[in-house]
Amino acid sequence: MADALLLLPDFLLIAAGFVLCRFTPLDRPLWAGVERLVYVVLFPALLFGSIVRNPLDLGTAAPVAVAALTVTAVGVMLAYAVRLAPGVDARLHASGAQVAFRFNSYVALALADRLGGAAGVAWMAVIVSVCVPACNVAAVWPLARQGGQGYLRELARNPLIIATVSGLVFNLLGLRLPELAATTLSRLSAAALPLGLMAVGAGLQMGALREAPLLAGALLAIRHLALPAVAVASVLALGLPKIQAAVVVAFAALPTASSAYVLAVRMGGAGAFVAGLVTVSTLAGMVSLPVALAALRAAG
Repeated sequence: MADALLLLPDFLLIAAGFVLCRFTPLDRPLWAGVERLVYVVLFPALLFGSIVRNPLDLGTAAPVAVAALTVTAVGVMLAYAVRLAPGVDARLHASGAQVAFRFNSYVALALADRLGGAAGVAWMAVIVSVCVPACNVAAVWPLARQGGQGYLRELARNPLIIATVSGLVFNLLGLRLPELAATTLSRLSAAALPLGLMAVGAGLQMGALREAPLLAGALLAIRHLALPAVAVASVLALGLPKIQAAVVVAFAALPTASSAYVLAVRMGGAGAFVAGLVTVSTLAGMVSLPVALAALRAAG
């Protein structure tokens, strides 16, 4: 129950954004500016800060990284494969595919602290470091292809990818931010999640999911059913210790990244469809997280 309630504030922030946009003078023009601020400044600060905050030791981190990357790779392959099903709308798929394999890194770190304290946060930081770049690259590919944009050019200019790759290089070089820079980055990061989730709510049109209910169901099933099952199998196969195993399984059952909506909007995708997916994924995470952890315990 406690793990499920961890996601309740996220859902309430989405609801707040919806109410503010629909029923107050803070309407769409304001939220368009918020989306750009989140995409260009706040989410990159959050991702960079999450990666550089903890030293990365590739030797001891390898089993956790392998398990998490396995989960991510399966998610990407399944999400891309959905495009091959008959009748799938190419634009909706390009926008929504990322929902199946991206994850909310802010909730990931908060949950890791609950599961394993400082050690849990350190292992989740490893996962964030290796999986965020992979997820962002995989998210940009279908959007760039669908929009007729140059893929490499989009990768090179995408602020989320620039931030995550820079953070990974910074970490691997053993560099550390000065205290003033770290504090400033932390405060920017703190604004990323609430504004990002409220922007999701402001762009929310639940009716947009009716455009492709089977596609929405397939992507959410990958995120909240298939990936937790793959994670449980992976950690058992690798024989990971208890805390590491719990962190990997929790990672696999997380709700999708709220920045998925912002990325879709900024790259000309179906923002309303993705906003609906993010909202449902946040609610689904309240169930998939405790169920996945219970399945891990039951599996030994």
